[in-house]
Amino acid sequence: MTEALDHERCHRAVAGRDARFDGWFVTAVHTTGIYCRPSCPARTPLARNVSFFSTAAAAQGAGFRACRRCRPDAAPGSPEWDVRADVVARAMRLIADGEMERTGVPGLAARLGYSERQLHRLVVGELGVGPLALARAQRAQTARILIETTELPMADVAFAAGFASIRQFNDTVREVFASTPTELRRTRRRSGETNPGWLTLRLAGRPPYAAEEVLLFLGAHAVAGLEEWDGTTFSRVLDLPHGPAVVRLSPAADGTGVTARLRLTELRDLGAAVSRCRRMLDLDADPVAVDSVLGADPALTALVAAAPGRRVPASPDADELAIRAVLGQQVSVAGARTLTARLLTAGTPLPEPVGTLTHAFPRAEALADADLTAVGLTGARRRTVHALAAALADGTVALGPGADRAEAERALRAVPGIGPWTAALVGLRGLADPDVWLPGDLALRKSLAALGSSDTDAATRWRPWSSYAVLHLWALAVPSLFTRPVPPLRAPDLTRSA
Repeated sequence: MTEALDHERCHRAVAGRDARFDGWFVTAVHTTGIYCRPSCPARTPLARNVSFFSTAAAAQGAGFRACRRCRPDAAPGSPEWDVRADVVARAMRLIADGEMERTGVPGLAARLGYSERQLHRLVVGELGVGPLALARAQRAQTARILIETTELPMADVAFAAGFASIRQFNDTVREVFASTPTELRRTRRRSGETNPGWLTLRLAGRPPYAAEEVLLFLGAHAVAGLEEWDGTTFSRVLDLPHGPAVVRLSPAADGTGVTARLRLTELRDLGAAVSRCRRMLDLDADPVAVDSVLGADPALTALVAAAPGRRVPASPDADELAIRAVLGQQVSVAGARTLTARLLTAGTPLPEPVGTLTHAFPRAEALADADLTAVGLTGARRRTVHALAAALADGTVALGPGADRAEAERALRAVPGIGPWTAALVGLRGLADPDVWLPGDLALRKSLAALGSSDTDAATRWRPWSSYAVLHLWALAVPSLFTRPVPPLRAPDLTRSA
């Protein structure tokens, strides 16, 4: 158990079966040898019989098995890793994206600028287990998804999940889930998916979660050939490490998350695909923490009450968002979509179109030397795109899941043609930073003026949740991008001076 977890507070959450804490920690019960999520419906164990761990991997490392009833491995991820900017949080974001499967501990450490020994010491010091154990827990989760949602032979499942051998796969599944792979498949919940080649998953989020609103926002920015929006389902191409994939996202039937249908080039990209979709949909946010801060400000009280749990839709690829942000400078949303669509021919094509989807977004290496004269950009904008693509390609600008956010902003602003607003937008929707304010944004100024406020202290006023304040204020300025109605404004009677 990490020192950061308060035993008494955690036990109160378990006694109340408080789903808000699912993903924040797991409860390990000494008398049964299993670990559960806080909201598990089983009888509440005595406080003296439990320990609390911040990750499933730590509980597994201590010899506990996952509860079959509450399935703690399927809980939303901890919002802590999105909020924090330190090296452990950056490591957790990279591990979730599959970096350990691609490059192992040496590659993970190199991405973070640490030695393997330093990284291991930092991660173990905080979480109680090292990167290998964290990756092992993720492999087990990926394996369970494949076992329960596909008819794949177990050998294919094992290697797709990242295991080095069938024996390692069998041993891990038995140890983590107290079941053999065959037993897990026998008791699976069938998805009803009849389309071969597609995986259907439920992506859980913390309530309240307005999936329709998040998907509408993404759909309103959809680029032909890359993305598609039919009013209910948002589809797009994902550029994954081992080939392009297609994902279709729609509100879950139970109203608490999103249903994802995935078509992958290679199954070993499943973990990365799920991680990027969760980031795009902001599923790991803690809406109670966000709303408690923003709702206490008189300027935002009515907006937060009308749209509790509002999320910040992000991009599955920060490099892509950075290029799209430059293309969208000083043009309308429709204009930005048109310009972006003209770039797609430089991206990786799908083996065959899926609906209207045809290409992955071009990688930086392809755009650095691409002829952009036919795109319709000004000369200055073309030079900015080329300079940014070259900086992304050679690592001068690093925007991956493990990026140092402050350093990323500095590097972006050093690129000619990228100013504070564009760099901030990349932080907001590319790096999924929860604490970003957009300086000089006209829509935000308009909303604050309508509320009888100003943006004098907006850059610090709503920390650490400035990004969510931005979305509430955008909803006031551009309600067509949101599903929940904006409350009528009363005459300015705010006592707070901005």
